[in-house]
Amino acid sequence: MNHFSPPSCREYNELSRRQLLRGAGVFASSALASSWLPQVALAQDHHSNRDVLISIFLRGGADGLTLCVPHGDPGYYAPGVRPSLAIARPDSQVSTRALDLDGFFGFPQAMGSLLPAYRAGHLLVVHATGSVDATRSHFQAQHNMEAGVLDDINLQTGWLGRHLATIPPLQPSAPLRALSLGYAVPVTLAGATKATALPGPGRASLSGLSRYAGANQDWLRNAYAGAPEMLQESALTTLDTLSLLQRINFAAYRPSGGAVYPNTSLGRSLMATAALIKAQVGVEAIHTDYGIWDTHTQAGPTNGYMAGLMRDFADSIAAFHADMFAQNTPNLALVALSEFGRTVRENASQGTDHGHGNVMFVLGDHILGGQVFAKWPGLNRDQLDSGSDLKVTIDHRDILGEVVSRCLGNQQLSVVFPGVLPVFHGITRT
Repeated sequence: MNHFSPPSCREYNELSRRQLLRGAGVFASSALASSWLPQVALAQDHHSNRDVLISIFLRGGADGLTLCVPHGDPGYYAPGVRPSLAIARPDSQVSTRALDLDGFFGFPQAMGSLLPAYRAGHLLVVHATGSVDATRSHFQAQHNMEAGVLDDINLQTGWLGRHLATIPPLQPSAPLRALSLGYAVPVTLAGATKATALPGPGRASLSGLSRYAGANQDWLRNAYAGAPEMLQESALTTLDTLSLLQRINFAAYRPSGGAVYPNTSLGRSLMATAALIKAQVGVEAIHTDYGIWDTHTQAGPTNGYMAGLMRDFADSIAAFHADMFAQNTPNLALVALSEFGRTVRENASQGTDHGHGNVMFVLGDHILGGQVFAKWPGLNRDQLDSGSDLKVTIDHRDILGEVVSRCLGNQQLSVVFPGVLPVFHGITRT
């Protein structure tokens, strides 16, 4: 659990309950695994240069105007716009001033740990991006973004799931291609082959007392021996996945590059992600959710609730970057995004309400980082969407589509993102 007290939002809390119920039935974790084995790579060809994809969903509608501050736009500091929430210009004398990135955009102090990844050219920030659907409903916006479509609530597969379903596995015999670090497989991964959800891969086991683990596995193997092929394959895949994960002692994992992961849900998830990727067991995609970013009241971007979220987010990714780029590890691409942004103008409760345009973070070996990529629409009143929100000038599917094509090697973008032809903006390198 995060060590921050979340704000109250009836719709978001209801959405969280729906997700928990939808996830009921995935097998949970209880027993520790044996030993750390970074050499457990399966005996398959591994010549592909396809990246492993890490997906982070910042649920609740993160305030992109705080995550990446447009300090060069006078509209951000206009009277009455953000009297208590605006992050001061980098040339200000206050200790909470923004950390300049390129003369126009900057990070808040809480995100300062990401500067090494940014300056190394591995971290890209994309601004004024998001879904071109203007809904302000958490449920609909999250579904649309995860499904990679506009206003099609009936489509129950996700963009990352369809990617995995339309490309051969990196390691054909690998029992696990995709993992959600949580209690449910999210819409993002729905439709993927060999995908499962686990809140803690280091404690993967069938439910029950550890002394009955062998008997439980024998029961599962025998119970489905005469079942239809699809069910039989599912049972055997479950057993193979448990066996694979139990060969890796996540508790004994030691990060490289002096990386220190925060002891938080995101920090632990990204450390487990690093262990999985380095073990080269055939996992191609890992997803995790982070935070409740629905900051309607008392947002606290400098020393309150949101500052804590941002610091944990930044410190976790900074540790992952230091760990994964310290030595020769498999190539990776990480994307972090949220369902929509927040209003430009703060409300009477020192928070912000549901908005539109937002920010994305992309990290990886083949990402042209070290820049904030934006087609900036401006923050003056006449430049805003509906007079209140940052406009979306870059469809988030453009960014994801270029990552899927150039980093993950999948050219079937019409299947991955039905109904749209993603526009490449040159944010990747070969």
